[in-house]
Amino acid sequence: MADNTPKDAKAPAKTRTSPGEFIRQVRSETAKVVWPTREETVRTAIFVFIMVVILSLFFLGVDSLFGAVVTWLLGLI
Repeated sequence: MADNTPKDAKAPAKTRTSPGEFIRQVRSETAKVVWPTREETVRTAIFVFIMVVILSLFFLGVDSLFGAVVTWLLGLI
């Protein structure tokens, strides 16, 4: 594709924001965030905990299996 932007085009100059203005902008943007309800947060936390337990048990089984296979293979030597 052809690049139609001029080679000597400069980015717009960045203006410096005062700390007070920055805090006002942060508060304004934070007010726009749709925060999850307590119920959604608890449900998600429980789901994450259950998945961590399931995957931990899975990887424990895989690791034990590989360990047994390696021990068996080393026993053949």
